[in-house]
Amino acid sequence: MISTFIAAHWLDIVTTILGLAYILLEYKASAWMWLAGFLMQALGIVLYYQKGLYADCGMEFYYLLVTIYGVGCWVLGDKRWWKHKDKPSAELSISHFPRRLMVPWITVILCIWGIIYWLLVTFTNSNVPLADSFTTALSIIGIWALAHKYLEQWFIWIAVDVVTCVLYFYKDIPFKASLYALYVVIAVLGYHKWKRMMNEEKAMC
Repeated sequence: MISTFIAAHWLDIVTTILGLAYILLEYKASAWMWLAGFLMQALGIVLYYQKGLYADCGMEFYYLLVTIYGVGCWVLGDKRWWKHKDKPSAELSISHFPRRLMVPWITVILCIWGIIYWLLVTFTNSNVPLADSFTTALSIIGIWALAHKYLEQWFIWIAVDVVTCVLYFYKDIPFKASLYALYVVIAVLGYHKWKRMMNEEKAMC
């Protein structure tokens, strides 16, 4: 009985464990989170495809690319690190999401949400196109904001995590669903920790 359950849910279990490591490392603002995230995303491609979460599956490929970019930003500091390979720079600091980018990014999210929703309804058998496309569209800016170490990225993930938690329970991915419920709590705590760290960094300057 137990072996059968594990065999049926092993991808869910492994990605859940990696996801827990990922969020805890993100809470600590540790660059090692990107390694845990890379492994989780690679396995997530298979899991989401099997469960018919096609938008989430496609999103994992984007996550993998931004993970590589995020490592460069966090470790080397300069957001244009590929242009300054020989220029030393400090580790990227936590900062606020630029206000000038809010309207453009909201517009992008709404457009992507609509496009993905249309693709899912038109070309797949997804029975959760609205929620699947919403979390995918919002996650695009979330992972980008995380790569730039913006404090407000936590707000984005809170919204994504709440919807994803409900969605995954519905799609019979119980371990990952429970993980996302925990994500909501850690995201709230993470916001306050990052805010404190940002203020401490400013005080030292």
